[in-house]
Amino acid sequence: MKPEPIATHGGDRVAAALQAHAVRFVFALCGGHISPILTAAKARGIRVVDVRDEATAVFAADAVARLTGTPGVAAVTAGPGLTNTITALKNAQLAQSPLVLLGGAAPTALQGRGALQDIDQRPLVAPHVKLFRKVTRVADLAPAVEEAFAAAREGVPGPTFVECPVDLLYDEASIRQWYADAAGKGTALADRLLRWYLHRHVEKMFAGSAAPWSARARDVPAPRAAEAHVARAAALLSAAQRPLAVIGSQALACADAADRIAAAVTQLGIPVYLSGMARGLLGREHPLQLRHQRRQALREADCVLLAGVPCDFRLDYGRHVRRSAKLIAANRSAREARMNRRPDLAAIGDAGLFLEALAAKCGTISRAEWIAQLRTRDAAREAEIDRDAAAGGEHVNPLAFFRALDRSAGDDAVFVADGGDFVATASYIVRPRAPLAWLDPGVFGTLGVGAGFALGAALARPGAEVWILFGDGACGYGLVEFDTFVRHGIPVIAVVGNDAGWTQIAREQVKLLGDAVGTVLARTDYDRVAAGFGAEGIAVRTMAEVEPALARARELARAGRPVLVNVWLDKTDFREGSISM
Repeated sequence: MKPEPIATHGGDRVAAALQAHAVRFVFALCGGHISPILTAAKARGIRVVDVRDEATAVFAADAVARLTGTPGVAAVTAGPGLTNTITALKNAQLAQSPLVLLGGAAPTALQGRGALQDIDQRPLVAPHVKLFRKVTRVADLAPAVEEAFAAAREGVPGPTFVECPVDLLYDEASIRQWYADAAGKGTALADRLLRWYLHRHVEKMFAGSAAPWSARARDVPAPRAAEAHVARAAALLSAAQRPLAVIGSQALACADAADRIAAAVTQLGIPVYLSGMARGLLGREHPLQLRHQRRQALREADCVLLAGVPCDFRLDYGRHVRRSAKLIAANRSAREARMNRRPDLAAIGDAGLFLEALAAKCGTISRAEWIAQLRTRDAAREAEIDRDAAAGGEHVNPLAFFRALDRSAGDDAVFVADGGDFVATASYIVRPRAPLAWLDPGVFGTLGVGAGFALGAALARPGAEVWILFGDGACGYGLVEFDTFVRHGIPVIAVVGNDAGWTQIAREQVKLLGDAVGTVLARTDYDRVAAGFGAEGIAVRTMAEVEPALARARELARAGRPVLVNVWLDKTDFREGSISM
């Protein structure tokens, strides 16, 4: 590889490493500690997308990672800039999203001495990332970024962090002059010792920086389960009369393999439930895909394959799968494969690649009667939803709304889910059109992901129709990012389910404790707030207004305008008793 020219400053070394990894976007909120990274990234043709909250930058990087399989990148300034990212970092860790966070830091010689925004960042960040790398030499900046990209993708994917002190990022002449000025010209012994110390410190910082260097991306192959485990799983599934698969987000860690994984699932021929990022893997309608009554199906199945799915609260800690059933767990994480329920077979490796190998090994498993039984039950549930959706009211029935949205959204739609009751209702009705077309926070259940996820999705999928499904509570976290959408020309369509409350919490709180305290909101004009940022706002208060509003929103988005549709909802008991712990 051709060596890079001598960098004008350390920020350019970081940018060169990003360029070597084919990074197209850096999501950031500006700060003096990271300015050289941002300017150098722009100079190298990397788009710098500045947002209004550091958490949004990390959520956007997370979305890019999920949709492309390549780590997304965020850059934030030191101290509060970094602490603002902690929730988003933890969400990425638990969702197993490979992203690289670049963080500024106080000058190396002033750390721990009361410098601006100076804190010990390691204890705050290290528990939530796979790798924490604190750089102390200019020559180590690019290698640290390379290491962070590799670590983010290895084994179980996740976020990594590189701390880049500000005095490593600016040009050498300026930094040497800054330290020379700081050393002063005094002749006292203390002054001479200070000059000696600072000179020695600077020499260490720039040691090796004049040597030829190159930025490169490391090859990180996906882990594969043992062939013996593939053969054993094939035998267990072939012997089963009522086999069932549950496929989760981790199965799409190799995003570029999504179509092959879908083909493998089709070839296997066993009924399947999809969750998280795996929603849409089989398209809108597929004879093997089921959407309802998963708990009952799991209790009836005699062999269950969990592909990238742990036995956490979503499967009632493994109790949804009956004890007599054979359990196969395909997972990159040995810990998650055995979480709460020891499987009969733990196939440790990439779950998507395991599905491909499994289909090649055992071919098609035909269980027509079992599939027909499950599909009949699914159809009955769909009929129940249709009946509930037909109920009239003063404003908008949320089930009827999502039926209309599902009919209206384009074939290239990407849905971003950010909310409680409103979004959970959507999950029963809205059908992702294709693989990697549904983004939700994952196991952490984080509110506030919507704006960042939509920003990342729109940039990773240029031209796609990006929808944010906002609960009115969750909307409050990201509403300010309509400023970002407008400034950067990101034509998202946000739909706010406005029922004037934190409804998912209120349902159980009122029933069990008899008090709605803390769960009541107002019927806020979110559409007018979005308009204040320069976006388009549409108010919907009756069912008759729904379809024209959705059509108008799509028209505006195609014209390059971000838009928010504020939908006043009626209360329903559709999800009564559904809170999880």
